[in-house]
Amino acid sequence: MKQVRRFLEVDDLAADELAAVLELAADPSPPSALKGKGMALLFEKPSARTRHSMEMAVVQLGGHPVSVAGAEVGIDERESAEDIARTLACYHAAIGARVFDHAVLERMAAVSPVPVVNMLSDRAHPLQALADLLTIKQVFGEISGCRIAYVGDPNNVARSLAIAAGRAGAQFAVASPAGCRFDPVDLNRIAGSGTDPEMVEDPLRAVDGAHVVYTDVWVSMGQEAEAAEKLQAFSGRYTVDERLMSRAAPDAVFLHCLPAHPGLEVAESVLYGPRSRVWQQAENRMHAARGLLAFLLAMK
Repeated sequence: MKQVRRFLEVDDLAADELAAVLELAADPSPPSALKGKGMALLFEKPSARTRHSMEMAVVQLGGHPVSVAGAEVGIDERESAEDIARTLACYHAAIGARVFDHAVLERMAAVSPVPVVNMLSDRAHPLQALADLLTIKQVFGEISGCRIAYVGDPNNVARSLAIAAGRAGAQFAVASPAGCRFDPVDLNRIAGSGTDPEMVEDPLRAVDGAHVVYTDVWVSMGQEAEAAEKLQAFSGRYTVDERLMSRAAPDAVFLHCLPAHPGLEVAESVLYGPRSRVWQQAENRMHAARGLLAFLLAMK
């Protein structure tokens, strides 16, 4: 029996496989990879883009999505993460999970006879990174050689994007306060993807000549206890505004994984301005998910 593929982080795909996923994502006539089959979509965290993009991706592949709230299955309370994965695999061709603890995904994938897809965890958001790369490719034609500047908290989104950038041959820079950086484990994994991220404190330096300026919320779900500290560290200097965008390349675009908070991590004039591609990026969550699922199910 072939080894079951999983997608818990971007580097679960080799560089050529990542390129193949992006090609499938751009295909206007997707294969019926899920015809007559279901996909379980498990949500411990609330969702807008993830649920809608994943459900529609499954439908476009001919399948039937079944969304399940975390409270319905009670991970490690009513039933272990492993047994939940074994049970869902009895009915579905694939499992997606949006969880607080990345270790839960690792445990599910270790026992599942069907592909397990990370729809977000505290460690990674690889589906978002796929959508980001797809957007960059649509805008610039190529990803390789592009400079991506991430301004703000180097969180799960930044981590996955850095790995994706390395896999696709792009440069990656992060601007954040000195005490808020990727840890050594993150840096090793990012380096393994093929890039050495530039980590600076000055956001003007990070965005200088960048093709893509990217940010995310300063306080992620599950980090509410750190809100006051992070707001103090990031306020003002790390807001992506017109001044920062003026330092980027003339054709630079702005990206944000959403939801956004105008006036905090991004100025309203940038979020809704002519350089913003956030809604194209949001739509691409669906196309990227469809491409990934088509690839994983073909490789199963």
